[in-house]
Amino acid sequence: MNRTDSQLAVPLSADLHLYLFDRPLHPELFRQYKSFRVAQGRYYADIWFIGLGHVVSLTAGQKSVVELMAVESDLLPTRGVLSRFRLKGERDHERRIPDGCHYMVSTQVETMDEALYKSVHSDLVKHAVKRGWHVLFDQWADGDMVPFSYIDQEARDGEFHVHAFHAFPAERTIVKTQSIFELPA
Repeated sequence: MNRTDSQLAVPLSADLHLYLFDRPLHPELFRQYKSFRVAQGRYYADIWFIGLGHVVSLTAGQKSVVELMAVESDLLPTRGVLSRFRLKGERDHERRIPDGCHYMVSTQVETMDEALYKSVHSDLVKHAVKRGWHVLFDQWADGDMVPFSYIDQEARDGEFHVHAFHAFPAERTIVKTQSIFELPA
């Protein structure tokens, strides 16, 4: 892409979808602002911050499971999509994957009044700065509050837990996901 960050429009929380793929996604499909890799005995996980969204890719041997939270796009592959839904309100979703993996996610889109949002935004930024797995999007700032993405993770021997928070100050909205990837025994 030849566009700069300031030319990219800030996404709206109402346009976000959650996808589950049974195959890896090509990194060139996304503008990655930051990425991390977690290695744990039987698997590794790649986490990409892609604006006010994320990609979590868990790979064990030759098998991959990918969670994508992003705005819908014609560039996204249709092959390998196991689940897809718009993020709205609260939702729990579970999926057994043919290779034996089990995926569970809880999502919540919460819009707050201004005072509560400012407090929650401030608390999450402070926590994210301590943990280090976050991206602030100054180019999309709305006054004194900056949109951000923050991911906390826990790697266990047979499970990978991900807690993601994406802040949309112009909408006073926080989008939260809590995902668990379980490997077969």
